[in-house]
Amino acid sequence: MSKIITIGEPMALFVAEQSGSLEEVNRFSRFVAGAEVNFSIGMSRLGHEVTYITQLGKDPFGKNIEKFLQQNGIDTTYVKYESKYVTGMQWKQKVEVGDPEVFSARKNSAASHMNIETINNVSWDGFDHIHLTGIPPALSEECRAAVYELLRVAREKGVQISFDPNLRPGLWPDQKEMVRIINDLACQADIVLPGITEGKLLTGCEDETEIAQFYHAAGVRTVVIKLGAKGAFTSSEGKQFYTEGFPVEKVVDTVGAGDGFAVGVVSALLEEQKIEDAVIRGTAIGALAVMSPGDNDGLPDRAELSSFMETRRINIK
Repeated sequence: MSKIITIGEPMALFVAEQSGSLEEVNRFSRFVAGAEVNFSIGMSRLGHEVTYITQLGKDPFGKNIEKFLQQNGIDTTYVKYESKYVTGMQWKQKVEVGDPEVFSARKNSAASHMNIETINNVSWDGFDHIHLTGIPPALSEECRAAVYELLRVAREKGVQISFDPNLRPGLWPDQKEMVRIINDLACQADIVLPGITEGKLLTGCEDETEIAQFYHAAGVRTVVIKLGAKGAFTSSEGKQFYTEGFPVEKVVDTVGAGDGFAVGVVSALLEEQKIEDAVIRGTAIGALAVMSPGDNDGLPDRAELSSFMETRRINIK
Protein backbone atom coordinates (compact mmCIF):
# COMPACT_ATOMS: atom_id res chain seq x y z
CA MET A 1 0.00 0.00 0.00
CA SER A 2 1.00 3.63 -0.45
CA LYS A 3 2.40 6.10 2.04
CA ILE A 4 0.57 9.44 1.98
CA ILE A 5 1.08 12.80 3.65
CA THR A 6 -1.37 15.67 4.10
CA ILE A 7 -1.75 18.92 6.04
CA GLY A 8 -4.90 20.46 7.45
CA GLU A 9 -6.97 21.76 10.33
CA PRO A 10 -8.88 19.15 12.34
CA MET A 11 -11.70 20.58 14.42
CA ALA A 12 -14.01 19.47 17.21
CA LEU A 13 -17.43 19.01 15.59
CA PHE A 14 -20.76 19.20 17.39
CA VAL A 15 -23.71 17.83 15.39
CA ALA A 16 -27.25 18.76 16.43
CA GLU A 17 -29.34 15.84 17.65
CA GLN A 18 -32.60 17.47 16.57
CA SER A 19 -33.73 19.41 13.54
CA GLY A 20 -33.97 23.17 13.61
CA SER A 21 -31.70 26.18 13.59
CA LEU A 22 -28.45 26.07 15.56
CA GLU A 23 -29.78 29.00 17.54
CA GLU A 24 -32.54 26.81 18.98
CA VAL A 25 -30.90 23.37 19.35
CA ASN A 26 -29.77 22.32 22.84
CA ARG A 27 -28.25 18.86 22.38
CA PHE A 28 -25.26 17.92 20.21
CA SER A 29 -23.17 14.81 19.52
CA ARG A 30 -19.41 15.22 19.28
CA PHE A 31 -17.26 14.21 16.29
CA VAL A 32 -14.01 15.30 14.63
CA ALA A 33 -14.20 17.36 11.43
CA GLY A 34 -11.88 18.55 8.70
CA ALA A 35 -11.57 17.77 4.99
CA GLU A 36 -8.07 16.35 5.39
CA VAL A 37 -9.18 14.37 8.45
CA ASN A 38 -11.92 12.78 6.37
CA PHE A 39 -9.48 11.98 3.58
CA SER A 40 -6.92 10.54 6.00
CA ILE A 41 -9.43 8.31 7.77
CA GLY A 42 -10.86 7.06 4.49
CA MET A 43 -7.42 6.18 3.15
CA SER A 44 -6.39 4.52 6.41
CA ARG A 45 -9.53 2.36 6.49
CA LEU A 46 -8.59 1.09 3.03
CA GLY A 47 -5.16 0.07 4.28
CA HIS A 48 -2.97 2.98 3.16
CA GLU A 49 -0.49 4.68 5.50
CA VAL A 50 -1.30 8.32 6.19
CA THR A 51 0.75 10.98 7.99
CA TYR A 52 -1.13 14.09 9.09
CA ILE A 53 0.56 17.45 9.65
CA THR A 54 -1.27 19.92 11.86
CA GLN A 55 -1.15 22.17 14.89
CA LEU A 56 -3.63 21.84 17.75
CA GLY A 57 -4.43 23.90 20.79
CA LYS A 58 -3.14 22.54 24.09
CA ASP A 59 -6.70 21.98 25.26
CA PRO A 60 -9.06 19.01 25.77
CA PHE A 61 -10.35 19.20 22.19
CA GLY A 62 -6.85 19.12 20.70
CA LYS A 63 -5.85 16.14 22.83
CA ASN A 64 -9.04 14.31 21.89
CA ILE A 65 -8.40 14.93 18.19
CA GLU A 66 -4.88 13.49 18.35
CA LYS A 67 -6.21 10.38 20.09
CA PHE A 68 -8.95 10.11 17.48
CA LEU A 69 -6.42 10.24 14.64
CA GLN A 70 -4.27 7.60 16.29
CA GLN A 71 -7.29 5.35 16.90
CA ASN A 72 -7.98 5.54 13.17
CA GLY A 73 -4.46 4.43 12.30
CA ILE A 74 -3.13 7.85 11.28
CA ASP A 75 0.48 8.78 11.98
CA THR A 76 0.62 11.86 14.25
CA THR A 77 4.40 12.30 14.27
CA TYR A 78 3.99 15.84 12.91
CA VAL A 79 1.08 16.91 15.10
CA LYS A 80 2.23 19.86 17.21
CA TYR A 81 0.61 21.73 20.09
CA GLU A 82 0.35 25.49 20.54
CA SER A 83 -0.33 26.84 24.03
CA LYS A 84 -1.25 30.38 22.92
CA TYR A 85 -4.13 29.42 20.62
CA VAL A 86 -7.09 27.04 20.78
CA THR A 87 -8.29 24.18 18.61
CA GLY A 88 -10.88 25.15 15.99
CA MET A 89 -14.51 24.06 16.46
CA GLN A 90 -17.65 23.63 14.36
CA TRP A 91 -21.37 23.20 14.99
CA LYS A 92 -23.55 21.51 12.37
CA GLN A 93 -27.31 21.56 11.90
CA LYS A 94 -29.37 18.40 11.52
CA VAL A 95 -31.46 18.55 8.33
CA GLU A 96 -33.86 16.26 6.53
CA VAL A 97 -33.16 17.69 3.07
CA GLY A 98 -30.29 19.71 1.59
CA ASP A 99 -27.01 20.92 3.03
CA PRO A 100 -26.83 21.68 6.78
CA GLU A 101 -25.97 25.03 8.29
CA VAL A 102 -22.42 24.94 9.66
CA PHE A 103 -20.99 27.48 12.09
CA SER A 104 -17.23 27.56 12.63
CA ALA A 105 -15.08 29.09 15.36
CA ARG A 106 -11.66 28.82 13.75
CA LYS A 107 -10.33 32.37 13.38
CA ASN A 108 -6.91 32.65 15.02
CA SER A 109 -6.94 28.91 15.76
CA ALA A 110 -3.80 26.93 16.51
CA ALA A 111 -3.81 25.45 12.99
CA SER A 112 -3.99 28.88 11.40
CA HIS A 113 -0.59 29.61 12.95
CA MET A 114 1.17 26.81 11.10
CA ASN A 115 4.16 28.08 9.11
CA ILE A 116 7.36 26.95 7.41
CA GLU A 117 8.79 25.87 10.76
CA THR A 118 5.86 23.48 11.15
CA ILE A 119 7.16 21.38 8.25
CA ASN A 120 10.91 21.92 8.62
CA ASN A 121 11.55 18.49 10.13
CA VAL A 122 9.29 16.47 7.84
CA SER A 123 11.07 13.41 6.45
CA TRP A 124 9.90 12.47 2.97
CA ASP A 125 11.32 8.95 3.05
CA GLY A 126 8.86 6.50 1.54
CA PHE A 127 6.09 8.95 0.71
CA ASP A 128 4.65 8.47 -2.77
CA HIS A 129 1.62 10.78 -2.57
CA ILE A 130 0.58 14.09 -1.01
CA HIS A 131 -3.03 15.24 -0.81
CA LEU A 132 -3.70 18.97 -0.47
CA THR A 133 -6.85 21.05 -0.27
CA GLY A 134 -7.65 24.73 -0.57
CA ILE A 135 -8.44 25.07 3.14
CA PRO A 136 -4.99 25.47 4.78
CA PRO A 137 -3.93 28.17 2.27
CA ALA A 138 -7.02 30.14 3.33
CA LEU A 139 -6.23 30.08 7.05
CA SER A 140 -3.31 32.55 6.99
CA GLU A 141 -0.43 33.72 4.84
CA GLU A 142 2.00 31.74 7.01
CA CYS A 143 -0.03 28.58 6.63
CA ARG A 144 -0.21 29.20 2.88
CA ALA A 145 3.58 29.45 2.71
CA ALA A 146 3.86 26.05 4.37
CA VAL A 147 1.52 24.53 1.77
CA TYR A 148 3.52 26.05 -1.07
CA GLU A 149 6.72 24.63 0.42
CA LEU A 150 5.20 21.16 0.72
CA LEU A 151 4.07 21.40 -2.89
CA ARG A 152 7.53 22.50 -4.02
CA VAL A 153 9.30 19.65 -2.26
CA ALA A 154 6.75 17.11 -3.49
CA ARG A 155 7.32 18.15 -7.09
CA GLU A 156 11.08 18.16 -6.58
CA LYS A 157 10.98 14.60 -5.22
CA GLY A 158 8.54 13.32 -7.82
CA VAL A 159 5.78 12.63 -5.28
CA GLN A 160 2.33 12.43 -6.89
CA ILE A 161 0.02 15.31 -5.89
CA SER A 162 -3.77 15.40 -5.65
CA PHE A 163 -5.58 18.68 -5.00
CA ASP A 164 -9.18 19.25 -3.93
CA PRO A 165 -10.15 22.97 -4.01
CA ASN A 166 -12.57 22.59 -1.06
CA LEU A 167 -13.43 26.26 -1.38
CA ARG A 168 -14.18 28.18 1.81
CA PRO A 169 -14.96 31.74 0.57
CA GLY A 170 -15.58 32.97 4.11
CA LEU A 171 -11.93 32.36 5.01
CA TRP A 172 -10.58 34.56 2.19
CA PRO A 173 -10.37 38.37 2.13
CA ASP A 174 -11.91 38.43 -1.34
CA GLN A 175 -12.94 36.06 -4.11
CA LYS A 176 -10.34 37.30 -6.59
CA GLU A 177 -7.46 36.33 -4.31
CA MET A 178 -9.08 32.98 -3.55
CA VAL A 179 -9.41 32.13 -7.24
CA ARG A 180 -5.85 33.20 -8.03
CA ILE A 181 -4.18 31.22 -5.26
CA ILE A 182 -6.35 28.11 -5.53
CA ASN A 183 -5.74 27.90 -9.27
CA ASP A 184 -2.03 28.46 -8.78
CA LEU A 185 -1.91 25.50 -6.40
CA ALA A 186 -4.23 23.31 -8.46
CA CYS A 187 -2.23 23.80 -11.63
CA GLN A 188 0.84 22.29 -9.94
CA ALA A 189 -0.98 19.07 -9.09
CA ASP A 190 -1.24 15.80 -11.01
CA ILE A 191 -4.88 15.19 -10.06
CA VAL A 192 -7.43 17.97 -9.51
CA LEU A 193 -10.84 17.19 -7.97
CA PRO A 194 -13.21 20.21 -8.08
CA GLY A 195 -16.94 20.18 -7.66
CA ILE A 196 -18.83 21.49 -10.69
CA THR A 197 -19.82 24.73 -8.91
CA GLU A 198 -16.24 25.22 -7.70
CA GLY A 199 -14.91 24.57 -11.18
CA LYS A 200 -17.18 27.18 -12.75
CA LEU A 201 -16.20 29.78 -10.16
CA LEU A 202 -12.47 29.06 -10.43
CA THR A 203 -12.22 28.95 -14.22
CA GLY A 204 -15.10 31.06 -15.49
CA CYS A 205 -16.07 28.14 -17.73
CA GLU A 206 -19.64 27.06 -18.30
CA ASP A 207 -19.38 23.26 -18.35
CA GLU A 208 -17.25 20.37 -17.17
CA THR A 209 -15.42 19.81 -20.46
CA GLU A 210 -14.22 23.42 -20.51
CA ILE A 211 -13.23 23.26 -16.85
CA ALA A 212 -11.14 20.17 -17.52
CA GLN A 213 -9.47 21.83 -20.50
CA PHE A 214 -8.58 24.85 -18.37
CA TYR A 215 -6.55 22.68 -16.01
CA HIS A 216 -5.11 20.48 -18.75
CA ALA A 217 -3.78 23.60 -20.47
CA ALA A 218 -1.84 24.38 -17.28
CA GLY A 219 -0.31 20.90 -17.20
CA VAL A 220 -2.69 18.95 -14.94
CA ARG A 221 -2.82 15.33 -16.05
CA THR A 222 -6.13 14.18 -14.53
CA VAL A 223 -9.23 16.25 -13.78
CA VAL A 224 -12.21 14.63 -12.08
CA ILE A 225 -15.22 16.91 -11.60
CA LYS A 226 -17.82 16.01 -8.98
CA LEU A 227 -21.39 16.39 -10.22
CA GLY A 228 -23.20 15.63 -6.97
CA ALA A 229 -25.85 12.92 -7.15
CA LYS A 230 -25.32 12.71 -10.92
CA GLY A 231 -21.83 11.27 -10.45
CA ALA A 232 -18.68 12.66 -12.04
CA PHE A 233 -16.99 13.74 -15.26
CA THR A 234 -13.40 12.66 -15.86
CA SER A 235 -10.79 13.89 -18.30
CA SER A 236 -7.43 12.12 -18.17
CA GLU A 237 -4.72 11.53 -20.77
CA GLY A 238 -7.04 11.74 -23.74
CA LYS A 239 -10.00 9.95 -22.12
CA GLN A 240 -13.23 11.72 -21.25
CA PHE A 241 -16.22 9.99 -19.69
CA TYR A 242 -19.13 10.32 -17.27
CA THR A 243 -19.69 8.04 -14.29
CA GLU A 244 -23.14 7.74 -12.76
CA GLY A 245 -23.63 8.18 -9.04
CA PHE A 246 -24.58 5.27 -6.80
CA PRO A 247 -28.20 5.29 -5.64
CA VAL A 248 -28.64 6.40 -2.02
CA GLU A 249 -31.50 5.19 0.14
CA LYS A 250 -31.57 8.29 2.36
CA VAL A 251 -29.31 11.33 2.46
CA VAL A 252 -28.48 12.03 6.10
CA ASP A 253 -25.69 14.59 5.71
CA THR A 254 -23.87 15.76 2.58
CA VAL A 255 -20.80 17.14 4.38
CA GLY A 256 -17.74 14.99 3.71
CA ALA A 257 -19.06 13.39 0.53
CA GLY A 258 -16.48 15.14 -1.63
CA ASP A 259 -13.69 14.00 0.67
CA GLY A 260 -14.98 10.44 0.43
CA PHE A 261 -14.99 10.78 -3.34
CA ALA A 262 -11.35 11.87 -3.25
CA VAL A 263 -10.51 8.84 -1.09
CA GLY A 264 -12.01 6.51 -3.67
CA VAL A 265 -10.29 8.05 -6.68
CA VAL A 266 -6.87 8.51 -5.10
CA SER A 267 -6.75 5.13 -3.33
CA ALA A 268 -7.66 3.24 -6.51
CA LEU A 269 -5.12 5.12 -8.62
CA LEU A 270 -2.42 4.42 -6.04
CA GLU A 271 -3.38 0.75 -6.31
CA GLU A 272 -2.79 1.06 -10.07
CA GLN A 273 -6.42 0.59 -11.02
CA LYS A 274 -7.77 2.08 -14.23
CA ILE A 275 -9.09 5.61 -14.01
CA GLU A 276 -12.60 4.37 -14.86
CA ASP A 277 -12.59 2.01 -11.87
CA ALA A 278 -11.07 4.69 -9.64
CA VAL A 279 -13.95 7.06 -10.31
CA ILE A 280 -16.51 4.32 -9.69
CA ARG A 281 -14.91 3.74 -6.30
CA GLY A 282 -15.03 7.48 -5.67
CA THR A 283 -18.75 7.70 -6.35
CA ALA A 284 -19.36 4.66 -4.13
CA ILE A 285 -17.56 6.11 -1.13
CA GLY A 286 -19.19 9.49 -1.71
CA ALA A 287 -22.58 7.78 -1.57
CA LEU A 288 -21.69 5.96 1.66
CA ALA A 289 -20.53 9.24 3.21
CA VAL A 290 -23.89 10.99 2.76
CA MET A 291 -25.73 8.25 4.62
CA SER A 292 -24.15 8.99 8.03
CA PRO A 293 -24.44 11.99 10.41
CA GLY A 294 -20.74 12.69 11.03
CA ASP A 295 -18.24 13.89 8.45
CA ASN A 296 -16.22 10.65 8.39
CA ASP A 297 -18.03 7.90 10.32
CA GLY A 298 -19.55 6.54 7.11
CA LEU A 299 -16.22 6.01 5.36
CA PRO A 300 -15.86 2.27 4.71
CA ASP A 301 -13.19 -0.35 5.19
CA ARG A 302 -12.53 -2.73 2.29
CA ALA A 303 -15.17 -5.27 3.24
CA GLU A 304 -17.86 -2.62 3.63
CA LEU A 305 -16.89 -0.99 0.34
CA SER A 306 -16.93 -4.28 -1.57
CA SER A 307 -20.32 -5.22 -0.15
CA PHE A 308 -21.81 -1.84 -1.07
CA MET A 309 -20.41 -1.88 -4.60
CA GLU A 310 -21.51 -5.46 -5.25
CA THR A 311 -25.11 -4.72 -4.40
CA ARG A 312 -25.36 -1.53 -6.45
CA ARG A 313 -24.37 -1.56 -10.10
CA ILE A 314 -23.67 1.54 -12.17
CA ASN A 315 -22.63 2.12 -15.74
CA ILE A 316 -19.96 4.29 -17.32
CA LYS A 317 -21.20 6.27 -20.27
